Amino acid sequence: MAPAPALKHWRTTLERVEKFVSPRYFTDCNLRGRLFGDSCPVAALASFLTSERLPYHEAIQQEFRPAQVGDSFGPTWWTCWFRVELSIPEAWVGQEVHLCWESDGEGLVWRNGEPVQGLTKEGEKTSYVLTEKLGDGDPRNLTLYVEVACNALLGAGKDSMIAPPDPDRMFKLSRAELAVFRRDVHRLLVDLELLLGIAKGLGQESQRSFQALYTANHMVNVCDPTRPETFPAAQALASKFFSQRGGESQHTIHATGHCHIDTAWLWPFKETVRKCARSWVTAVQLMEENADFIFACSQAQQLEWVKSHYPGLYARLQEFACRGQFVPVGGTWVEMDGNLPSGEAMVRQFLQGQAFFLQEFGKTCSEFWLPDTFGYSAQLPQIMRGCGITRFLTQKLSWNLVNSFPHHTFFWEGLDGSRVLVHFPPGDSYGMQGSVDEILKTVTNNRDKGRANHSAFLFGFGDGGGGPTQTMLDRLRRLRNTDGMPRVQLSSPDQLFSALEKDAGQLCTWVGELFLELHNGTYTTHAQLKKGNRECEQILHDVELLSALALARSTQFLYPAAQLQKMWRILLLNQFHDVLTGSCIQLVAEEALSFYEDIRSRGTALLGAAAAALSAGEPGPEGLLVVNTLPWPRTEVLLLPRPGGTHSLALVTVPGVGYAPAPSPNPSQAPSQPQQPVGVVQESDGSVTLDNGIIRVKLDPLGRVTSLVLVASGREAIAQGALGNQFVLFDDVPLFWDAWDVMDYHLETRKPVLGQAGALEVGAQGGLRGSAWFQLQISPDSQLRQEVVLDVGCPYVRFHTEVHWHEAHKFLKVEFPARVRSPQATYEIQFGHLQRPTHYNTSWDWARFEVWAHRWVDLSEHGFGLALLNDCKYGAAVRGDVLSLSLLRAPKAPDATADMGHHEFTYALMPHQGSFQDAGVIQAAYSLNFPLLALRVPGPAPATAWSAFSVSSPAVVLETVKQAERNPQGRTLVLRLYEAYGSRVDCWLHILLPVQEAFLCDLLEQRDPAGYLPLRDSRVKLSFSPFQVRSLLLVLQPPRN
Repeated sequence: MAPAPALKHWRTTLERVEKFVSPRYFTDCNLRGRLFGDSCPVAALASFLTSERLPYHEAIQQEFRPAQVGDSFGPTWWTCWFRVELSIPEAWVGQEVHLCWESDGEGLVWRNGEPVQGLTKEGEKTSYVLTEKLGDGDPRNLTLYVEVACNALLGAGKDSMIAPPDPDRMFKLSRAELAVFRRDVHRLLVDLELLLGIAKGLGQESQRSFQALYTANHMVNVCDPTRPETFPAAQALASKFFSQRGGESQHTIHATGHCHIDTAWLWPFKETVRKCARSWVTAVQLMEENADFIFACSQAQQLEWVKSHYPGLYARLQEFACRGQFVPVGGTWVEMDGNLPSGEAMVRQFLQGQAFFLQEFGKTCSEFWLPDTFGYSAQLPQIMRGCGITRFLTQKLSWNLVNSFPHHTFFWEGLDGSRVLVHFPPGDSYGMQGSVDEILKTVTNNRDKGRANHSAFLFGFGDGGGGPTQTMLDRLRRLRNTDGMPRVQLSSPDQLFSALEKDAGQLCTWVGELFLELHNGTYTTHAQLKKGNRECEQILHDVELLSALALARSTQFLYPAAQLQKMWRILLLNQFHDVLTGSCIQLVAEEALSFYEDIRSRGTALLGAAAAALSAGEPGPEGLLVVNTLPWPRTEVLLLPRPGGTHSLALVTVPGVGYAPAPSPNPSQAPSQPQQPVGVVQESDGSVTLDNGIIRVKLDPLGRVTSLVLVASGREAIAQGALGNQFVLFDDVPLFWDAWDVMDYHLETRKPVLGQAGALEVGAQGGLRGSAWFQLQISPDSQLRQEVVLDVGCPYVRFHTEVHWHEAHKFLKVEFPARVRSPQATYEIQFGHLQRPTHYNTSWDWARFEVWAHRWVDLSEHGFGLALLNDCKYGAAVRGDVLSLSLLRAPKAPDATADMGHHEFTYALMPHQGSFQDAGVIQAAYSLNFPLLALRVPGPAPATAWSAFSVSSPAVVLETVKQAERNPQGRTLVLRLYEAYGSRVDCWLHILLPVQEAFLCDLLEQRDPAGYLPLRDSRVKLSFSPFQVRSLLLVLQPPRN
């Protein structure tokens, strides 16, 4: 007779079910304790320890020594290989058999010479399925190898996750045995956990919640863990509950397998290679067992590593890509930082990434995938669309410290008006585990209810955790269509975005940058990484341009395409969002700096080769060629090498995108100087005035700017009674993320750095150049030396700065109070500029207390302004009338040595009449960052100046000249131009190269079918809308014999 119905107490009933599935309580009698049946130790265990990351075929040849459970191994960053010999008991025929393995570190199982599964405790991967059903003819004895990396999932931080790695950490093997796995118990556990989740998630106000709880309670009643014959009855109860369907209007969740892997962060680049293998081979195993499982994977660089190091695994990835289960996404070389890379570097992320995906997987990506970077430039929509991408997925703005972003699904309109469809997974994560709580949050947290009825759900353990698990898949399948819950489908990113696009009519639009209100310190941390990035972007620009000109001018020159691709890919790798930002460990920073040095040395050699080809002519003594890689003519003071190893200053005029012979070192042969020479006057009080007839700057005896006058108008640029070039020091102690964050309250700790009177000395005496220099003791441990330089004809004054920096949690900035009033300041970004407020009216305003910019910041009122230029800095702020440039930080985690040591950088101050556009601020900042090149050539330099290109409008910048990627004959050039002022422009591009045809193309260098450009008198006409980027293909005439 059935028991009489009983009243149930909510909490006790809930806890009863919880204890029945608990891995901690009552495992001697509950269901969880029956997940594994019989077990036996492995037959034999041996290990081999190495400081190197050896390939499999080398590792198994080493001398292995007997090992046992309980052994320790290490230290950090070493690798321990285990040889595991297994003997499966005959009595286990017909049952599922697992190798159960638990150790510290990250493991990878090798079987028959191929990787088969990752093992990580943090990723819930502590067993490997040897066989789903042991057959009579299956081998009973086999040998596996387990490769264990001596680092945790998130590195090896000492005492906290982001602390610098503990070099002496030891790791332990705690379990190695064979066991029978009870799949029927597993299925019951999944159902009971889901029912518990629904009961708790829907709460006591919900009828469906009680149905879930009572179903679970009934299952406990009928299920005897010691009697498997009772399991079907319990399973039937669950099936009845989960088969009750929801309505047609239910929100649909698109569940996609995912394993976000930082290309380097709290571990070095080389460990990422193994993290990829451990994670993706585990995903492949799941794909084999689950035909409906879809796994999305970004970052071409990581795939290229796996192709090189694990070719067997890579072939399987390609196979599953053909089946539609392994889905490459993103389209970029790495998941780069979204703020600091140049516009051209961002284009190259897509150019290299999309080319790789097309070559290796037969198609380009249609979604941009950047879930974890620290903000998103307003030019990304245009760059995406130019690279064939109209969809974007991220979630990082859920980390905002101040304001909650108002949307999860919306259109994003960029600086030029380009629009893309954006989706933030409403669960605010890219590492879900398939729990009911996460699924309900995805619905309740969605800020576009009524506008979008589809959401992404990215599930899987990241950063080497092996991605999704079978348990996650089982949960999601069970919840496919259950009353009281959203509809869940295993889906691809394309299916998600296609569903969103079908019903996008009600979506809102966000205009401008997606600014992350957190991690503002990453604009400044690890200044040497920022400097290396800016310099290498400039070097690659110059090498490509000169090589393209040499290709067009010389029949003998071979464009260094392969070398340039390698250099670009190194730079793009360094632009990963935890490398360029400085939020990485010391090992990563040191390797990144060595990559920059490699680009510099290769670039110098390639510049020399291109210059030699450009000047090839009559034999004779070595010459000197002065090259201008910018698209406008320049007259500047340049330090030229002279015979005997000496150097001398010269005033050089060079046409745009061209060269000129170096002027004679003989003063009598030098041309007369039309500009007013620089005057240098030191007063009796120690102050110094520099004047070149364009600007006049006065420095007090401490090196601070007391006056900056635009001579033609007599207009003063420095605020009345204030001092410019004032160094200020702040306490810089964030709440947790040391290298990442600078908090708003640091502004309350401002302390001006005061120098010693009489420290100012005259340097260059005037004429072509005048300067003054001083030294400044920042603290007992840190010193600064600065030379303030004014050149003849130059509209800005430069501040060449050297700092010996040895601080802890301090932030150094330099300030310039301006005699200018404006509610907004202008900041250069990729291919353009944008405005940000100079006030703190709203929370959205004050959350931007520290922002990023590229080469310049400008504060203007009508008719006048002041611009602050730099050659390698990114952090900045304008509050009220004070322009501030962030120079150096001193965080201690995850790299305790970050920013310590010697730094050199230059910033400049440019007062201007009229708008910054008309005054040439943009061109001045380019000139500061792209100095004229004095290149030695093997024979006499050309006797006359020459220019390859010019543009009729100063609003249009010729940004890039390179060889086309896809042209096998190499006789096609790509030109990239953009409108820099924010205006509509028709202009002429003058071409002095032997061009046969000209076409418009996209950023992937694919020809626009309607983009033919007629050549008229060696000119093509181009039209631009504000901040538009346009690319051209120029087909060169065949070389003459």
